[in-house]
Amino acid sequence: MTDSTVPVPLALAVDLGGTKVEAALVTDAGVVLPATRFRSPTGPGRTSEELQAAVDEVVTSALAALPADGVLVGVGVGSAGPVDEQHGLVSPLNMPVWRGYPLRDRVAAHVPADVPVTLRMDGLAITLAEHWVGAAQGHDHVMGMIVSTGVGGGLILHGRTVSGPTGNAGHVGHVECGGFDDPCACGGTGCLEAVASGPKTVAWAQRQGFTGTTGEELAAAYAAGDEVAAAAVKRSGRALGQAIAAATSLVDLEVVAIGGGFSHVSPDLFEYARQAVAERVEFGFVTKVRIVPTGLSQDGPLIGAAALVHRADVLR
Repeated sequence: MTDSTVPVPLALAVDLGGTKVEAALVTDAGVVLPATRFRSPTGPGRTSEELQAAVDEVVTSALAALPADGVLVGVGVGSAGPVDEQHGLVSPLNMPVWRGYPLRDRVAAHVPADVPVTLRMDGLAITLAEHWVGAAQGHDHVMGMIVSTGVGGGLILHGRTVSGPTGNAGHVGHVECGGFDDPCACGGTGCLEAVASGPKTVAWAQRQGFTGTTGEELAAAYAAGDEVAAAAVKRSGRALGQAIAAATSLVDLEVVAIGGGFSHVSPDLFEYARQAVAERVEFGFVTKVRIVPTGLSQDGPLIGAAALVHRADVLR
């Protein structure tokens, strides 16, 4: 212990996504303790029991790694949406066996009753992380985005989070983008997630003759100059830019910080998004928005979940 009288305050961070669930202990400086980090696969093929077992596994493992000089001050849970913030329920679109699932209470069962447990949509958590210690530091009108198995987002306006009456404000993955007719699992057509998520981009490329099966293979093909891969990345980048322009038109954003596995397919993804925003030539308040990659590597979702505890003063 650095100070024999003051224990180190730690948050248990839990991040539930369409591919994996992770848990770790995070300091009040936004540092993930590597020895406390655990992950387990999720996905649409898992049963409800298997998903809960995966959550239990990572949560109990992280708690068991609590250092002797640490004290658990709270639990933050970021989940793929939609969510029911008031009741602590989740209904991740890519995990259909969980609809109105009481994830907050299931996680709370692992910690003492006096330890607060806060659940928010994962896009809001990543936005908190970027605002706290990431690429959006110093800005108070921010959207964070995750481009991965799905596309999520969250908002901070006037320095405070905006989650709306149900907790789903900022769910930019289900903004419809002009010129696209891809059907979305939410029931919409041309939603950003249906166009620009990793799996959907790969699926579109496959329909054009691409023989790979993963985002990593698409990235390699793009880097090698493959024409189909180039068209797929450009298409997804344009959809991203259209959605960002629409969001900026609505709430006057300063910075959009983007993370998630598929956001790394190529730096050009960001450039295509910027080009789409730049078409709003008569709206300087839209074209001013900066689109930047995450400043937090792969730690962003966990840091964001921990920010639900360590940065509770920013929550609204």
